[in-house]
Amino acid sequence: MILYTSANTSLASGSSGYGKRTVTMTNSEPSITLEAQAVAEQQIVDQSKRIDFYITEYSVEILANKMRDGEYVVPNYQREFTWEDERKSKFIESVLMGLPIPFVFFWEMADGKLEIVDGSQRLRTLEQFLLNDFRLGDLDKLPAVSGFTFSDLPESRQRKVRNRSIRGIVLNEHADEAARLDMFERINTGSKNANTAEVRRGALAGRFMDLVMELADDKRLHRLAPMSVKQKNERGYDELVTRFFAYGDGLEDYRDRPSDFIYTYAGKKNKDFVATPDEAQIYRDRFHDTMAFVERVFPNGFRRSIRGKATPRARFESIAIGSYLALQERPELASMDSDRINVSAWSEGPEFTKAIGADGANARSRLAGRIAFVAERLVAA
Repeated sequence: MILYTSANTSLASGSSGYGKRTVTMTNSEPSITLEAQAVAEQQIVDQSKRIDFYITEYSVEILANKMRDGEYVVPNYQREFTWEDERKSKFIESVLMGLPIPFVFFWEMADGKLEIVDGSQRLRTLEQFLLNDFRLGDLDKLPAVSGFTFSDLPESRQRKVRNRSIRGIVLNEHADEAARLDMFERINTGSKNANTAEVRRGALAGRFMDLVMELADDKRLHRLAPMSVKQKNERGYDELVTRFFAYGDGLEDYRDRPSDFIYTYAGKKNKDFVATPDEAQIYRDRFHDTMAFVERVFPNGFRRSIRGKATPRARFESIAIGSYLALQERPELASMDSDRINVSAWSEGPEFTKAIGADGANARSRLAGRIAFVAERLVAA
């Protein structure tokens, strides 16, 4: 029986470097000492020095033109232009109605261009509407404007739209990159504007995340684990690759909250890859060897059926990580005849279906159980 363990399980968090906080405990509430207050104040001052920003205000016309001219840069950690036409139309409807538009956040680059930290979907929608003939869909509050392009509006309304202003906050060139990524994380964590894979791209830039982005574009992974264009643009493959590594290295610190566990893991691996540069190739080989095994042995890949066009995440986790663990225990599986391994005998059966069921899917016991289910059957082949 395979045991779900790993030698790579330490997820120690970093130290703030400000020494211990002195708290005098009583039977009611903790009493903060003067020493503790001084330490806290110094920490606030030091962190505030990293933040240097100014507030600006641009007209919609200027924003659209700057997007067209490449003055605003969309960084690679942000999602593709994934707003569907309905959401674009709803945003433009808000602009036409004069509703408040949230701040756009920028980071001033060395060449003077502004990197968009938050707001790229809004800015790209404005550019598309004002300059690229985007045609509005069905509008809720302004049904008479449904089907209009910008040029279909009366000239007076066009001027009013162009002159509408949107405020921006710009972290200037004196703010370090850590401050920029911290701002991205704080803006997006827990919001609907960016999913967890996108937050990791923004807040955890580093060598491990570079590898994740590289492997997320792997053609074999795309064949084995198809997903919709929307899921792909929302970094669905990033999520699969990161989970493959994070869960494959062990669940000792997993507490039924995958986003927290994976975020901590990715941050640690960024540091590990700097300390041990050769580790990136080891992880790259791990991924490719496992995908090659799955392609050879599992007729449906990670799909439910050979013609499936979607990849259930629980199914991916169980097959990918279970295969990796089995290969670790029995390396000869990599060259064993697929008919002898015969995964079809169990991969479509009721036991496996139950193991990857949705109820409590993220609970540690269920996660470890479905991974072990696949690993044990492969080892027993």
